Amino acid sequence: MSYKSTRSDKTMTASQAILKGISDEGGLFVPTVFPQMDLKSLVHKSYKEICYSILSKYLPEFDEDYLKDIIGKAYDKFSVPQVAPVVSLGNHHILELFHGPTLAFKDVALSILPYLIQVSATLQNVEDEIVILTATSGDTGKAALEGFANVENTKIIVFYPSEGVSNIQKKQMTSQVGNNVYVLGIEGNFDDAQNGVKSIFNNKEFKEKLKSEKIILSSANSINIGRLLPQVVYYFSSYMELVQKGAIALNDSVNFTVPTGNFGDILAGYYAKKMGLPIHKLLCASNSNNVLHDFFKTGTYNKNRDFIKTISPSMDILISSNFERMLYHASNNDQELIVNLMKELNTKGSYTVPEEMKSVISELFYSSYSDEESTKKVIGQVYEEYNYVLDPHTAVAYKVCEDYVKNTSDERTNIILSTASPFKFPEAVYESIFKNSDLEVYELIDKLAEKTSLTIPEPIKKLKDSAVLHKKVIPSDKMKETVGEILL
Repeated sequence: MSYKSTRSDKTMTASQAILKGISDEGGLFVPTVFPQMDLKSLVHKSYKEICYSILSKYLPEFDEDYLKDIIGKAYDKFSVPQVAPVVSLGNHHILELFHGPTLAFKDVALSILPYLIQVSATLQNVEDEIVILTATSGDTGKAALEGFANVENTKIIVFYPSEGVSNIQKKQMTSQVGNNVYVLGIEGNFDDAQNGVKSIFNNKEFKEKLKSEKIILSSANSINIGRLLPQVVYYFSSYMELVQKGAIALNDSVNFTVPTGNFGDILAGYYAKKMGLPIHKLLCASNSNNVLHDFFKTGTYNKNRDFIKTISPSMDILISSNFERMLYHASNNDQELIVNLMKELNTKGSYTVPEEMKSVISELFYSSYSDEESTKKVIGQVYEEYNYVLDPHTAVAYKVCEDYVKNTSDERTNIILSTASPFKFPEAVYESIFKNSDLEVYELIDKLAEKTSLTIPEPIKKLKDSAVLHKKVIPSDKMKETVGEILL
């Protein structure tokens, strides 16, 4: 198994790709082949066993016993043994991905990524300090901080949009304890943070300066293939859980609906399909920042539009970095085309793909979006009908799933990815179910738990009394300068 960049022919091993995060010419690493899974062999396996079955095919350099050990360590941190259980609401099946230490789906990958990077460094005989440089729209930041805090021979620097995350997300990040963590707000949105991080990775002079100081950069964003691969696992595990429950038969085709911002989570579903999981459609659910939905309609990706702050902030993204990988696969690995498309995006803010590429993508993907009013309405309706509380991101997906069934009459099983605990967005959730409240955020959390009979998750309980340790906010054009100050 080897990996190559979306923008060059050079191949790398898994450990090399994980360490680098992003290729020297700015491309993203992708596997050169998709290993095929024996579905029957996975039916009665646990989440950890399915994880090993998948990751061992993508990470052949990794010792078998050690890989099993780090999988165990990563997922012992979750509050339920299933790691990612499925809850059925009528004909909809909710894949709960929020039982990790920071209550978001990012935990599934970011609980294991620090181990993968440490092993990769050993395999590559790297003794330099590894600096994890990450931009976040809300959830990646805390999950990465939790995973890398106090990890030997590493530092982690997280940039987040100061006014573009929920109050709970911000408190989770800014109260992070660790002797190697740096958390910085920026004046701008997630795209500004992400662009700043990419520009640092692509600055050869700056990277050479770091190298002279025995420092190498890597990433915890889903641009890192080591972040993406563990996300493939829960597509298989959720399917097998429904087979075990008798909700579907083995080899039945299903649909997955995914709340989508940076396109990493839904791309993992595409990888699962390429590995043999019988997925009929991947439903790409956007919020009011519906740049992806417009692409699926027209074949033109255009970021030249107003950026809208929504109640689903982790999806407030106009530049979906992982979409580059999808374009690469859909173009039959046409690196020259990808380089030109990304150049157009950087210079003009838009690009249009050839019609045959659009057709390839449209064959598998369906897209729709939910505005703020519809998202709130869905949260209220699902609670009223099923006594189940959705967070705003999952509500966006739920709405898109219902749109799809209505528009296509496709009644096959649909699994909706639930990406965060509702307690991370108490203001929006409470208002959607019980109308407005002027309670302070932690009083609101108590009230939400009381009225819904939900138990407040332990990470939220602890957060109330946590001190804010990271208060610095910087202009987005000072990100490289700030990284230099921290590291040099």
